[in-house]
Amino acid sequence: MADTPLRLLPWNSPEGRPCYLSTDDPGSRLSRLADEVEAELIACGEEVLGGAESVLADRAAGERAVRFALVRTTESLRDVLRVAECRERQE
Repeated sequence: MADTPLRLLPWNSPEGRPCYLSTDDPGSRLSRLADEVEAELIACGEEVLGGAESVLADRAAGERAVRFALVRTTESLRDVLRVAECRERQE
């Protein structure tokens, strides 16, 4: 297992530090959980993007709606970039 690269997981420790998985089994329970979380983060990002596009298309949308959309979009972008980083490290 010493030759197995560490997998960056799509979540942090309670202290805010990155979590890593050391396994040579991509079908392990924790590997599958990480895959599911990554898929959920991407799906959430797609949903948030759609909502933000709707807010931006609505000329009557107020500042609060635009700020909310931007905050959620920023959160989702951070999550999707983490997924991209996780997958980049797997290659």
